[in-house]
Amino acid sequence: MSHTNIQSLCRHCGMTVVSELTAGERVQRPRWETNEGTPLPLGATWLESQQAYNFAIDAPNASHVTLLMYMEDEIRVPWHSVPLDPAGNKSGSVWHCRVPIEEAGDAIYYVYRVDGPAEQAGGNWHAFDPEKILLDPYARSVYFPDSFDRDASRTPGSNACVAPLGRLDICRCPFDWGDEQRIYHGSDLVIYEMHVRGFTQDASSGVDKATRGTFAGVVEKIPYLKELGITVVELMPVFQFDPADGNYWGYMPLSFFAPHHRYSTDPSSCNQRSQFRKMVRELHTAGIEVILDVVFNHTCEGDTRGPTYSYRGIDNAAYYIASGDPGSPYANFSGTGNTLNTANPTVRRLILDSLRFWVKEMHVDGFRFDLASVFSRASDGSVDLHGPPLFDQIDSDPELANIRLIAEPWDASGLYQLGASFPGRTWMQWNGRFRDCLQRFVRGDRGLVSDLMTRVYGSSHLFPDDTFHANRPFQSVNFIASHDGFTMYDLVSFDHKHNEANGHDNSDGPNEFSGNGGYEGDLNTPHDVMNLRKRQMKNFCCLLMLSAGTPMFRMGDEFMQTQYGNNNPYNQDNETTWLDWRRLEKFPDVFRFFKQMIAFRKAHPSLGRSTFWRDDISWFGAEKAEVDMSPDSQALAYCLKGIETSDRDLYVMINGSDDARSFTIHAEPARDWSRVIDTSLPSPLDIACPDSDPDFEKGAYRVNPRSVVVLEQT
Repeated sequence: MSHTNIQSLCRHCGMTVVSELTAGERVQRPRWETNEGTPLPLGATWLESQQAYNFAIDAPNASHVTLLMYMEDEIRVPWHSVPLDPAGNKSGSVWHCRVPIEEAGDAIYYVYRVDGPAEQAGGNWHAFDPEKILLDPYARSVYFPDSFDRDASRTPGSNACVAPLGRLDICRCPFDWGDEQRIYHGSDLVIYEMHVRGFTQDASSGVDKATRGTFAGVVEKIPYLKELGITVVELMPVFQFDPADGNYWGYMPLSFFAPHHRYSTDPSSCNQRSQFRKMVRELHTAGIEVILDVVFNHTCEGDTRGPTYSYRGIDNAAYYIASGDPGSPYANFSGTGNTLNTANPTVRRLILDSLRFWVKEMHVDGFRFDLASVFSRASDGSVDLHGPPLFDQIDSDPELANIRLIAEPWDASGLYQLGASFPGRTWMQWNGRFRDCLQRFVRGDRGLVSDLMTRVYGSSHLFPDDTFHANRPFQSVNFIASHDGFTMYDLVSFDHKHNEANGHDNSDGPNEFSGNGGYEGDLNTPHDVMNLRKRQMKNFCCLLMLSAGTPMFRMGDEFMQTQYGNNNPYNQDNETTWLDWRRLEKFPDVFRFFKQMIAFRKAHPSLGRSTFWRDDISWFGAEKAEVDMSPDSQALAYCLKGIETSDRDLYVMINGSDDARSFTIHAEPARDWSRVIDTSLPSPLDIACPDSDPDFEKGAYRVNPRSVVVLEQT
């Protein structure tokens, strides 16, 4: 079969558009399609061979759908309107039409008006409003006019001129990926959780003023990421979210296909996508994977008080789970007002299409799914424990076969599926049990030795490697702190939450697992308290990197970033959440420790192996060989055998108490050891200092209070 390249100029940007056509394609196309359009692909598609747009929107219960197209300088009155006739412009649940360029003219925005319900429509909880301007769920980029007004979409009636609009990207935003190599890390996998805006928005970041807080700003800091040694960036939500909602974190998605408009230096649609793609390309060049934190459990439309931007007006009954309570009709398993009905075919297709788009067209390497247990909810809100369909669809999709899938395995209504109970059997999962145990142990809690052993080993009771489950240790994503909670430094600096800036939200409430060293806060901290905090930070980092599983930490933890005791700054787009890069200069010793600890893990692939340690690990107590499991115990030691010629055996001694302990080195047979880590020592003696080897003739080591020591076989 022969192919022909057809070239034409984009009427909007002047770029050359090239499309490959199969010989005879034009004569083989059904004539009705050129007039009525096709149901796939969903969204707005430019058909080069026909010089026309195809529009398709899934609205199962609608009775009337009208497409509206607008010119750039006139959004009050549509340039072109196309009422869709269900007799010819609807196939199954999808409404569609074909608009030749002669009719579309120079229109660059589009939306829909939708009415209903149709006869025989399912359900009885519809929210159709024929006056509402509605964004296409498949819009690749979103335009917010200067007159944009969120409140106008919260009340019945027209929101014309003030609603978000989808862009018509006739040139399709071509991008040169060059010789980009897709990468996939193994034993050296280290995840760095990052907020695109917060990473470089502060002037102390040193990036160009025009690129602060953008994808381009991330590119400028890639040399820093390489120096630190992380191998994956996990970006907090970059999907377009409601700019008027006050949610800085981005967990209130509006569109699942469009990059957030404020994360590019130029608001034009092609720049939004091109700058994201350049960031991905340059991170890949640096050997760093890109994972997106995605929110498919709810939207920014909220409950009945929220705005009708898109899904509610297109088909409320299809997109959302109903609670059955007339007073609060939206089920709220997300904690944000509504819950997407992921058991519905329309919603499942939306999610799958979004994932394919970001993998195929934007080259991302994986996804972290916010509140992923919502995918287990049936249309009535009950929990489906017998194979929720969305998991099977994702796992069996060939275009998603080689990407990372990471779950937050719970929802906001108490459903907790951490480990083997999570329906995505091969997915990686945020391990909240690891977080809780390590926070408590490092704080100084007693009686946690057994739990600590379990976490260091890879939480195999949660991820069993028996014949049936065949789980792997790397499925446990181990973390001490994430965006959702205190920074790692604030865990050791604040005993109380200080969320006053939020306007509500548990101000001055207790911090359950913190320990401030006897001094609250970060201002004028006494020298001895600051030294203890540094040691605790090193303990966190050391235990995180020494544990089986996949380590993850949040941006700024490596130089003791603070949020001033605010554990939930979701609405703080200011210095509270922006990285203060001056702390990198203030605490270079902590940064050095993190950097060296990451390098240490990479140099010892036994730590990040794909299978559990089994007989390669031996557990010991401090003075005695037997592990002390008593309620007061705070000491543990273990010896891990290296599995490769270049990977030496390690002997780890952990003292969580306030007193120094003499640890006998119980490893057999006797061998020569070199100290490589002691978190109690000042930098550079704390790690990777070849001139600081102590004498081990007596086969014991004095481990200082609240510290971790690692010996390496010489």
